[in-house]
Amino acid sequence: MTRTAIIAGSGALPQLMAEALPDPLYVTFDDAPVPAGVEHLKARFEKLGRLFKDMKARDVGAVVFAGAVSRPKINPMRLDRHALKLALSMKKGDDGILREVIALFESQGFLVRSATEIHPGLVLAPGTHWGRKVTKEDLEDAARASKILTALSPLDVGQGAVCAGGMILGIETLQGTDAMLRFVAETPERLRRAKGVFVKSPKAGQDMRIDVPTIGLGTIDAVIKAGVGGLVIPPGEVIVLDRDEVKVKVEEAGLFLLAQ
Repeated sequence: MTRTAIIAGSGALPQLMAEALPDPLYVTFDDAPVPAGVEHLKARFEKLGRLFKDMKARDVGAVVFAGAVSRPKINPMRLDRHALKLALSMKKGDDGILREVIALFESQGFLVRSATEIHPGLVLAPGTHWGRKVTKEDLEDAARASKILTALSPLDVGQGAVCAGGMILGIETLQGTDAMLRFVAETPERLRRAKGVFVKSPKAGQDMRIDVPTIGLGTIDAVIKAGVGGLVIPPGEVIVLDRDEVKVKVEEAGLFLLAQ
């Protein structure tokens, strides 16, 4: 059986992948911490060809992308042919770039696995409901936020939106979820008709092997600070980190989290 390499970004997800996989190879592009007892390979964005050779030499046949990765600063003079091909796609949106990444690794014979396939317990089952009772108004706000995200999916904008009393207070863009929720927190009370609902979901047609939408304790803290009343996510499509702690925090804060 060939090994799986974890292409590790930031956050807790790479560590969870290391715990779930037998004998993984942990690949980093920066000085991120490496789990104890796991073989580590330091790589460079400019030298992807070297990365492919090193992984094959270590009997790697599959990869899983885990954790957030920012667009790297690269030295164009040092790009090998694989990195150059990828760099030429950087003018595309996030989804387009990620599809190019998947295609590049597959062209080298690597199977691209999803984090949720490796660790199915990271997502919630249909109908999961934590916290307070969900009102008709909550469901209407969730439906409108979802409709906005669906409409924006072809434009590759983001994975989250907040709707309150039928008014859209925030849409996630390149800056990310936390930035959007900070913006929502700054919305004057006179412009808010209700606490509102935060909807997080993948883009329509998104390849779920990479950049799976993720929430965790930090997300709940940001929702609380933004004065939002609850969260809605699609079942099986959004990773929930530290789920037990998230459930407790949602309940203690008087929020709700619904997977539907």
